[in-house]
Amino acid sequence: MIESVQFRNFRVLRDTTLPLSRFTLLLGPNGSGKSTALQALEAVQRRLSESGGWVRFEQVITTGLAVSEATEVEVLLCWSAPCAGMTTQVIWSQSFPKSTVKHVNSEGEGPSPQDGGPLSAMLAGIRVYSLDATQIAAGVRLVPSMELGRGGAHLAGVLDRLRDDAPERFKALNEEWGRWLPEFDQILFDTVGEGVRAFRLRTRQGHYAMPASDLSQGTLLALAILTLAYLPNPPAMVCFEEPDRGIHPRLLRDVQDALYRLSYPESFGETRPPVQVLATTHSPYFLDLHRDHPEEVVIASRIGQEARFERLSDRRDLEEILGDAPLSEVWYSGILGGVPVER
Repeated sequence: MIESVQFRNFRVLRDTTLPLSRFTLLLGPNGSGKSTALQALEAVQRRLSESGGWVRFEQVITTGLAVSEATEVEVLLCWSAPCAGMTTQVIWSQSFPKSTVKHVNSEGEGPSPQDGGPLSAMLAGIRVYSLDATQIAAGVRLVPSMELGRGGAHLAGVLDRLRDDAPERFKALNEEWGRWLPEFDQILFDTVGEGVRAFRLRTRQGHYAMPASDLSQGTLLALAILTLAYLPNPPAMVCFEEPDRGIHPRLLRDVQDALYRLSYPESFGETRPPVQVLATTHSPYFLDLHRDHPEEVVIASRIGQEARFERLSDRRDLEEILGDAPLSEVWYSGILGGVPVER
């Protein structure tokens, strides 16, 4: 897994380090670098994936920075076990605008990214999700190896494949979904065109099959998150832009459990490798669920034109500051940072 990510001259992340755990909740005001951190990880993934679409130097350089031939944009990914001691360096410059990638150890040597080793495979397996209800609800033309898109597109195809390839998991997903939203008891499918699959949710009372297009935004977002948690082979790392968005506060504990199912599979009877999860949030309700796990919370702050990250558990005065108060209240007060600067 990735232990930390160091940024240099990557947009607002001029010189800072993002510490990561199996699960990391990243919170802070708008413009504090939360989305930029996810974009940096996505840029690395695109560089190492077969699909290409590389991000160029001029797209990532810090705005207003005086640029010369020696100016570089750098993202360093430091690995923990089982790859402890390895670092992946991704560098953009005017000479190499599409970035160069290399894996190095303490001796300065490492496997070539072109060899397709485990490090490159893990990085190519990073997925960033900014879920969109319209994309989630849309029908999809079925193809082999269907994968959930960045905005949640292809969900119908992913669910259809799960039903056929892992029926026990699909059944467990249906049961858990019925616990989240008891008004529904079954995920159904519909062929809405030649080779085009869509899904419906059947109501528990009356067995009315509601098409995805008639479902609420929160319902669709929640189903996409839960589906990822039940995949037999989920991505190596998933990053969510505000997975709490549009979801009722009473469901946030369930959303947390779904993300924990990815990060801590052994706690849910799973035998697959853990998935590293990074999620951004502005929700005080979601933050309060992590009060007992400050090592999972990272505060993003904007200082002048630069952003900074700080792991909550690294604060020596944390227990004194928190006392018996809810974590959200302390954060909202501004004592911990990570709030908009007062004008």
